[in-house]
Amino acid sequence: MTVRIAVDGMGGDKAPEEIVAGAALAAAEYGCEVVVVGSETQLQPLLAVHPELRFHPASEVIAMEDHPAQAVRQKKDSSINVCARLCANGEAAGWCSAGNSGAILAAALFLQGRVKGVERPVLGSIVPTSAGFVYFLDVGANVDSRPEFLVQQAQMGSVYAERMLGRKRPRVALLSNGEEAYKGNALVREVYPRLEKSELNFVGNVEGKDLLAGKADVVVADGFVGNIAIKMMEATAEFLFRTLREELPRSPLGLLGGLLIRGRVGEIRSRIDWREFGGAPLLGIDGVVVVAHGRSDARAVKNAIRVTKEAVEQDLVGKIKEAVNA
Repeated sequence: MTVRIAVDGMGGDKAPEEIVAGAALAAAEYGCEVVVVGSETQLQPLLAVHPELRFHPASEVIAMEDHPAQAVRQKKDSSINVCARLCANGEAAGWCSAGNSGAILAAALFLQGRVKGVERPVLGSIVPTSAGFVYFLDVGANVDSRPEFLVQQAQMGSVYAERMLGRKRPRVALLSNGEEAYKGNALVREVYPRLEKSELNFVGNVEGKDLLAGKADVVVADGFVGNIAIKMMEATAEFLFRTLREELPRSPLGLLGGLLIRGRVGEIRSRIDWREFGGAPLLGIDGVVVVAHGRSDARAVKNAIRVTKEAVEQDLVGKIKEAVNA
């Protein structure tokens, strides 16, 4: 059975051109049915050359600077709301957007609702490590957290690592400023014993330097710390590669060295490029919702659709329901 994915055609810095291009790539490569949602005036000329894509109208757009909850309530026919509504009504199996992340969360909550038993939905991200990948959450859905939120995040993150990354009995760790159980702020110190008593494969605290070392399959933090950490990692990677491009050509030896390592550098860049990971599923929503980076280009959009399709096929939401309500 073909999986139908709704895509917010108006969300992101490079919409709608890159969104449509990415949707076309995904439809061709992954064999899914893609419905692009948004302005008929802006989208139809682009979709005319992509007959494999479907169109669904939405007369309004939620801008990046709009207040999320207010915009979702006021702009009922926005592309974000329409995507969420299509999924809530069963007309699409999942949806993704590179638009206003707060509005994506608000629309998902208002129109699709939370999984029963989930206190707060959480946003996670795949992070490359020396030993493969780690699933890191929360990367920004909840900047103010309580202990019970982080415990549920660990449960949902463990399900994600098992279903989407193929990890059996995933190792779960808590991000702190030291490995010892007594380290961390008040929130971390309260969460530690709760995770220790849980049925999860809790391996204790990890420090920031351990996040990329592959010491765990799932690392949990509150959304404030997690958002800063993930953006720092993305910025550091971009800084290093930009510096290489600028500095190597400054001397003949550097230019020669750059030519010799170009292939390997390209492979490394691809391995850590956020575009390859596409987007982050909102865990805890009663439906598949994937949040893509606001700067997403066609490649990133293609991969966000891939993540959405995989989450549907792996019954991610159903497995989360089982874990939270066990």
